[in-house]
This record gives sequence, structure tokens and C-alpha cells, in this order.
Amino acid sequence: MAHYALVGPSETRRPRLGRPVGGSLSAAVGGVVLLLPDGEPLSARRASARAHLGVLPVGRTLVRAGRAEGLVGHVVRYRGRGWNGADAELAADATWAVDEAVRRYGDVPVCLVGHGMGARAALRAAGHDAVGAVVALAPWLPEEDMAAEPEPVRQLAGRRVLIVHGTNDARTDPELSFRFAARAKKTNRDTCRFEVHSDGHALRQYAAEVQALAADFTLGALFARPVARPVTDALAAPPPLGLRMPLAVGFGGSSRRL
Repeated sequence: MAHYALVGPSETRRPRLGRPVGGSLSAAVGGVVLLLPDGEPLSARRASARAHLGVLPVGRTLVRAGRAEGLVGHVVRYRGRGWNGADAELAADATWAVDEAVRRYGDVPVCLVGHGMGARAALRAAGHDAVGAVVALAPWLPEEDMAAEPEPVRQLAGRRVLIVHGTNDARTDPELSFRFAARAKKTNRDTCRFEVHSDGHALRQYAAEVQALAADFTLGALFARPVARPVTDALAAPPPLGLRMPLAVGFGGSSRRL
């Protein structure tokens, strides 16, 4: 049994998958998207219901867009809301969720979609054999520390990776996700990063564009659908261009304008 630095209720809880996002399952499941809510660096409290609700809109968009391919989505219910240092509890729960998806649905491709601390969990758990893609929204990443190992990137090899960050995020530093993406790009060419001008941590200002980007990327990665030109360009461009790609207003056909 793993040892946890924080002794508390999370020791006795178990992770689980919520009900399928967007209603009942289609007749045949062709792929799975696992939604990983935000969390906290250190906490023994229960997982946040607010964070759970925060990932539902992008989950519904993905499931609706991938209905023809049998895409199903689940929100991962963590044991607690804390990453908790070396225990990396949220990443462990994400890995459990991929195992559970494989148990339920068989050999189908999985995309991990996380927000904030959940995005860090998605990036960390990407090494699972079933994972084909990762979408990291406003990822929480640790400050660089010369005395500590950097956040790992080798597990991303062979996956398609999309990072999206608002330039006005006051909770998670966009510069840290850029540096992470630059290291990841050296390991995995199929890494890109989009910047959402003037948006904050929740990515609410341009939510429609962010959700459309996540759907375009995910369906392209899991089902080989053609992707939008900006995604193709971002994946092909050398750093820093493909890692500072601006997300255009109206991406995906949104009628919104500045």
C-alpha cells in the first residue's frame, strides 16, 4: 500500500468515474475522454464539486462532437483535492481512471483532458499505454527548482499533446507551461501550445473557442479526423512559434468577436 504524507480521510476514499457525460452511452464505444478537474497543491479535503462542474462544459462539447465515433466521457472523481508532493495523488487517480476505462470499454483510445492541477495529472499520467492524447488547460506546474527533478516529459513520447493557457492567468503561471512545452517538444514533436489573449485561469472569456480547439485536437488525435489549419501549423512549427500560437477569436465557427 502506498504511503501518504498527509494522514486524513483521503486514505480511506477511492477514486471513481462519474456517470457518462451527456447522457447514456452509444451502442459502441470507440474512444474515451477522461476529464480531470482542478485541485490543490496540498490538501486532505474532499474533491471540489465546483472543480468537477468546471470541466463539464468541455466534456459535453467533446462527447457531442465525437458522437459519430462513439466517444464517451467521464469526470474522474478523485479521492481528495490535493496533489500532495511526491505522492502525486491526482496523477495516481488519473492512472487508475485509465485502467478503469480499459476494463470497462476494452482496447479503445483514451484522451486525458485536465484543468489546472488536473492538467498536471493528465500530463503525468500520459505514459499509460491506452493514452493517445492529452489536453492540458491552464496547467498548474511547479516552479523550477535547481535542487529538484524537473517535471517529467518522457511519458509524453508517442502522444499528441495540446496545452492551452490564458495570458492573464493569475493562478497558474503561463510562462511555466511554455517552458514545460519547450522541454516536451524535444521529446515529442506532436506537442503544441496555444495562448488565449487576456483570458484567465478558468478560460471563460473565450470558452467557446477553447472548447472548439479541444474538440478539434482530440478528435484528430483519437480518430484521425482532419484538424484545423492552426492546429496543423502549431504542431509543425518549431519552438517558440508552435508553442505560443494565438487562439483566434472565432475558432471553430464561433460568432463571437472582440
